Amino acid sequence: MSWEKEAEEIKRMRIAAKAQGGEEAIKSQHAKGRLTIRERISGILDNESFQEQGRIAGSAERDQNGNITDFSPANYITGLGTIDGRRVAIGGEDFTLKGGSPNAAGLRKSVFAEELASQYKVPLVRMLEGGGGSVAKGKGGGTVGSPAYEKPRFLSIAKLLGEVPVASAALGPVAGFPAARFAASHFSVMTRDTAQLLIAGPALVERALNIKITKEELGGAQIHSRNAVAANIATDEADAFSQIRRFLSFLPNNVWELAARQKSNDPVDRVEEELLSIVPKNRRLPFKIRNLIQMVVDRDSFFEMGKNYGRGLLTGFARLNGQSVGVIANDSLYYAGAMGADAAQKVRRFIELCDTFHIPIVNFTDEPGFMIGPDSEKDGTIKFGTSAVAAAVMSVVPWATVIVKKAFGVAAAAHFSENGYVLAWPSAEMGPLPVEGGVAVAYRRQLAEAENPEKLRAELEEQLAAQQSPFPRAESFSVHDIIDPRETRPALCQWVDWIQPQLECLKGPVSFSFRP
Repeated sequence: MSWEKEAEEIKRMRIAAKAQGGEEAIKSQHAKGRLTIRERISGILDNESFQEQGRIAGSAERDQNGNITDFSPANYITGLGTIDGRRVAIGGEDFTLKGGSPNAAGLRKSVFAEELASQYKVPLVRMLEGGGGSVAKGKGGGTVGSPAYEKPRFLSIAKLLGEVPVASAALGPVAGFPAARFAASHFSVMTRDTAQLLIAGPALVERALNIKITKEELGGAQIHSRNAVAANIATDEADAFSQIRRFLSFLPNNVWELAARQKSNDPVDRVEEELLSIVPKNRRLPFKIRNLIQMVVDRDSFFEMGKNYGRGLLTGFARLNGQSVGVIANDSLYYAGAMGADAAQKVRRFIELCDTFHIPIVNFTDEPGFMIGPDSEKDGTIKFGTSAVAAAVMSVVPWATVIVKKAFGVAAAAHFSENGYVLAWPSAEMGPLPVEGGVAVAYRRQLAEAENPEKLRAELEEQLAAQQSPFPRAESFSVHDIIDPRETRPALCQWVDWIQPQLECLKGPVSFSFRP
């Protein structure tokens, strides 16, 4: 007696599962410009590396003799695979089955994806497209999905953020629980033309609020690129896969490891003449900070995140002599680089991300202070700015701060850690507040009474600007050194070698890890 009949059943069920929602449903998916979940998994993983879990999970109907007459596969696909040779857990909804809204087995598999990443201590990649729970009856009775309080399903999702890198892509309409998963990620990317992210869809919004609106108007890329729900926007699915691969390349597999230091062909002693003139002599003129960063870090290694949110400051990853580093910098092209409420939240989260995965931070400082004015007060800038400062001073990873131009006010404290390495360029200005504002406040009466107030203002500003020079601070050892701007890359590459023993001591979970 053999198990041939049962083996044949397994084969048929696997074939049915790979058929997904059927040919017509797959054609419909492609007609909308979107790949199927199996195509997405194949597109991001190394060739032939996917090891699927739960290949026959689903709902089978049997006749009175126990023979399968119909089989509906789970509409969530998950398993293990590799990206650039590194093991990852991966999962995503199958939109060709019930529009990705979870059936019972699909819901359990989606929870298992988090458990899989946690068990094997590997990054988790989510390919999201689908809805949350449904009031419709599933096969076998009962509704699919349950209130969050019945089982702490979100506990594994939250804990995972302190254990392994989590990257999520929104590749079609994403609503409800999958939308929360998208938000609960270290890196989130959505496709520009095919993805929408929604707490609830247009039908529910119209029923509850009497507002008629499209999915794109409600939660398209133009909305979520500006509110930090999506860190980055991709031109298409292939671009989203590429961005996730690149993000993961900067991070370790888990918090018990360090990011692999890659071989670099970029000389550590490379100097760029343009750095000597990139900061204008005129204090009021801006400059292009991204060009500065590109000239200092390993060539073509800078990967920016959240470009359209909190634009006064930028965040991203790069490499210095092959070492992964987090980069924070002010962008003087946007409100002179002032820290608004959104920029403060962006910086705070990025510091926590670097702390969680032991990535050292390089800070290119051109900080005029917190953004001022009525809108800034309404936004609660002082609260979120103070939170960013707290994250900086409590940060556990090594920091190198290069004061490129301005470092003023309380906001400047968000650019330094307790044991950081501090360098200044000759163009650096440091003090309690910028010269222009300081003169306007401290000398208001004198300016009002002067015969030529503009002449007096210029003289006072020139006098005070000299007092904000970095040279007295270097002479008193308030900064570690003033350097020729062209020496920045060699100095930072040397610092990278110094900090290697510190990084080794940081392995393991941190006391306060990343929060979305």
